Amino acid sequence: MAGQREFYYRRLHSLLGVVPIGIFLVQHLIVNHFAVYGEESFNQAAGFMAGLPFVLLLEIFVIYLPILFHAILGVYIVFVTRNNTRRYGYIRNWLFYLQRFTGIVTLVFIVWHVWETRIQIGMGNVELNYSLMENILTNPFMFWFYVIGVLSTTFHFANGLWSFLVTWGITQSPKSQQIATYATLILFLGISYLGIRTLITFAYGV
Repeated sequence: MAGQREFYYRRLHSLLGVVPIGIFLVQHLIVNHFAVYGEESFNQAAGFMAGLPFVLLLEIFVIYLPILFHAILGVYIVFVTRNNTRRYGYIRNWLFYLQRFTGIVTLVFIVWHVWETRIQIGMGNVELNYSLMENILTNPFMFWFYVIGVLSTTFHFANGLWSFLVTWGITQSPKSQQIATYATLILFLGISYLGIRTLITFAYGV
């Protein structure tokens, strides 16, 4: 029974990584990318998201609780899973290792990002807008911290999507898995561009 329960927990962990967490990640990067078109465009996009009906309930049940479950089980998986990168040096095994490593980095990044853009704002009279992100990212240390965090998060999602397709039996043949590899690589590059381009705009105004 314990083994069966863990099996279902891992399936849920995989599913939540794509729906809703992955969908939220892509949406979040797209909304933030409005900064590239100017301060007013970003503030309007951020204001629209903040003004959605039942936004607090949506954040709790669609974002925070799924991320919390995914993170807790993910940390458990990191500590109980054996990596064989030294013995089996092929690309998939290294991606398997990087998936666990970026999971930890992403968790640290998300905790800090939520603290900086949600919790601290709630504790003071501060608005989440273009100026706030500009003030954060003009600090060189914070800029590179965010760069690492964004790349870690986008890789973790894109590579996790590949694992999701295999785990759920969608890509079983070697050819379908190869196609999925290329597709998730393109996804990784695309959403990483959105994230990094946005950070550059906030930090350097270009």
